[in-house]
Amino acid sequence: MTATLLPLQILVISLHRSLDRRAKVEQEMQQISLPWSFLDAVDGSALQNPPSEYKAFKVKCLQGYELTPNEIGCYLSHKEAWKRCVEKNTPTLILEDDFVLAPEFGHVIQTLLSNPDTWSFVRLQGLYEVSYEEVALIDGIRLVKNNGDAVGATAYLLKPEVAHTLVHESSDIYEPADHFLEHQKKHGLEFLAVRPYPVDITRAKSTIDDRDERAPVQGLRKRLRSVARALDRVFSKRPWFPR
Repeated sequence: MTATLLPLQILVISLHRSLDRRAKVEQEMQQISLPWSFLDAVDGSALQNPPSEYKAFKVKCLQGYELTPNEIGCYLSHKEAWKRCVEKNTPTLILEDDFVLAPEFGHVIQTLLSNPDTWSFVRLQGLYEVSYEEVALIDGIRLVKNNGDAVGATAYLLKPEVAHTLVHESSDIYEPADHFLEHQKKHGLEFLAVRPYPVDITRAKSTIDDRDERAPVQGLRKRLRSVARALDRVFSKRPWFPR
């Protein structure tokens, strides 16, 4: 594989203080001969105030819960990666620093970049197992459409036009980044996937450790949320949860 011939930017989102994770990333990336760089993640726990994109009261009304500081920081980190994709105007592979590359990873990336007309936005990892429908089989690589949200944003590949749309639709931050990536009704993008996934996670303790498992929104809180979303659809030019 000749790295100089590949029109690809690789960004690894990582907190500057996460030295152990960064060492593991450097070791993992030795498996492939592609240039890459760290993108210093936004440390949500160090934010003095929420960013302007985050309206806490509206988020609580339309989500039924608020995002944690580190969820906000994670989202801002991915948003910065999308901006860099747009600025460089080249396909970009975005990784979070808890990834593990499968042996076929290099072949998957080579195949996708050699067949640019078959994709624009590809998931390379998922936390939840969901059913899927095959879209194309290219040089042994199965490109599919997942039936459901596989969750996770550890590894995905996108084109600049997709990154531009994601940045545009992120003028408000109101859900975790991985859920937003799958929010097709909001951004209108088709998120394909490679199955089996060529990237896994280390299962190391998350650096976004300020969120307990959320209980489902239900009862009166759920009914109030439904009313708030309905009103937002009526009065907002860009509703957060369009039908």
